[in-house]
Amino acid sequence: MKTVYDFNVKDADLNEVSLSEYQDKVLLVVNVASQCGLTPQYKGLQELYEKYNSNGLEILGFPCNQFKGQEPGTNEEIQFFCTEKYNVSFKIF
Repeated sequence: MKTVYDFNVKDADLNEVSLSEYQDKVLLVVNVASQCGLTPQYKGLQELYEKYNSNGLEILGFPCNQFKGQEPGTNEEIQFFCTEKYNVSFKIF
């Protein structure tokens, strides 16, 4: 049976990332979108990341446009939105 650590994904800069890099971490994998009613969750996610990252928490944000077209931006636009509006420092894919 495969686990999350068996997969490779592309980050927002189109670099291939092996999720095995996170093998010894606690992962929170989150579907995110900039035009969703839950977009303010970025603030809470960033607070969690800042509080618990030193204890091994990693948050992996995966933007998705498949649910009602709520993330139509390019990778660059999404990264800019996350960092400028919510100061996101966790990994966006």
